[in-house]
Formats: sequence, structure tokens, C-alpha cells
Amino acid sequence: MIELHCHTTCSDGTLTPSELVVAAAAAGVRALAVTDHDTLSGWAEAADACAHYGVELIPGLELSTTHNGASLHVLGFYPNPALLEPFLAERHRARVRRAEAMVAKLAALGYPIVLPPEVHTPGRFHIAAALKAAGHIEDEQDAFRRWLSEGGPAYVPYERLSAVEGVRRLRECGAVAVWAHPMLFKGGSVEAVLPMLVEAGLQGIEVFHSEHTPRQSARLLRLAERYGLIATGGSDFHGDNKDGVSLNMLRLPYELLVPLKRLAGV
Repeated sequence: MIELHCHTTCSDGTLTPSELVVAAAAAGVRALAVTDHDTLSGWAEAADACAHYGVELIPGLELSTTHNGASLHVLGFYPNPALLEPFLAERHRARVRRAEAMVAKLAALGYPIVLPPEVHTPGRFHIAAALKAAGHIEDEQDAFRRWLSEGGPAYVPYERLSAVEGVRRLRECGAVAVWAHPMLFKGGSVEAVLPMLVEAGLQGIEVFHSEHTPRQSARLLRLAERYGLIATGGSDFHGDNKDGVSLNMLRLPYELLVPLKRLAGV
């Protein structure tokens, strides 16, 4: 079984890279992709744990981009860290600026918070956790319902990185570029957006995801076949902060990984 979309405390997950590997091994995962948001910082720790537990590590990340004013995430597998890290350093600074802007908006609304200094890659989950720690809410999901969802009073969009540029950057750095959870995209239909991404160099679609219905996955699989793209899948596991999502819940076979590794040349 494989998991090609997971997060750790290096971004907005609740398990450290080592803890994620332990949990994945216990769940029967044979190959695990660590795909934290806009960072490669969990790879080294995950690699050590994978070697100990006999799990194959698939190095990756989830790049935050936008299209038509909506978030569009692109998974990158097997990138060259030396080529990608300078670009990610600027994206990290953009993430910090975005978090600071949302914190300022919340303060203006009467909900002051302080983000913990140990947060490496700040995101909305960390802001929601800080709101709970400050006593403003009882449940982190309340933060998204009241303030942090797209269009909410404290929401701040990502600093502009177009999906086309994101795909191109990943390809330039040797990564296999895959559109993450396409059915969650709010800026247009998959059929309308996909040709543009393919032209930019997109190589795959995340067909199987914890929030895709079987009918949606079948639709995406047909699109992958039409455009000659690989199909990937993962639960998008975040630990305790994403209800109803567990490691290996999709029971994806190792054979699904073979075309990805072939594209990556590994």
C-alpha cells in the first residue's frame, strides 16, 4: 500500500516526520510521500525513520499556487533540493507575510493572537490553533467557519504564484508535477483548467483523494488517460486536525507508484 500525500509538523500536520513514518508503517504503508506545504524540511528526519521501519520514502512537497483567484495546489515528487530550495525560501517569506496579515485582521476584529515561535511554515491551521489557545474558540474548525475560509473576514490570499509558473518551476527543478485534489479547486472546472496546466508541463493528476467521490475519481481517471497523465493518490493526512482522514484509508496499491518513479527516473 502507498500514501502519496501526507503532512507533518513541518507545515500544518500534527505528527512529526518520525511520528508520521511510525504511524504509516503501523497502518501497512509500504511507500510514503512527505508532501509538506512549500517546504522540504521534513525529509531528513523522515528518511532516517523510513530506513529504520522499512518504509520507502517518496520525497515531495505541495506547492501553493493560485488560478482565477482560487488556491490550486501542485504536488512535486522527487525534486532536486539544491535547485528548489532558493525558490522555496522566498515562498516561505511570503507565507510568513500572509500569516502576519491574517493575524492583523483578526486583531482588528477583536481577536488578538500570537503565533508560537516554533511554527516553521505558518498557515491557517496554526492561526486556528492560536485562536483556540487564546480562548477565542473551542474548536479550530470554528476559525475556518467564522474567519479563515476563502472570502472570510480574516482571510488573506497567497501572494501571487500562478499555477502555470508553479508547474514550470517544479519541472525546472526536476520534480514530477501533479495537480493535487483537483475536485476541491474552486476557480473553474477541471476540464477548463487542465489543458493550460498540461501545456505548462503538468505530468499527473491526484485521482484518488480522501475528499474525492468514486464518481469524481473515475472522471479524473478518464481525463488522465485523455491527456497522457499519470494517476496518483493519497489521503492528504494531516494528523489530528483533519477529521475522517486516516493513513492508508484509500488502500492504494504499490503499482500506482511505478509510473511516477519511471517519470522521475528512479
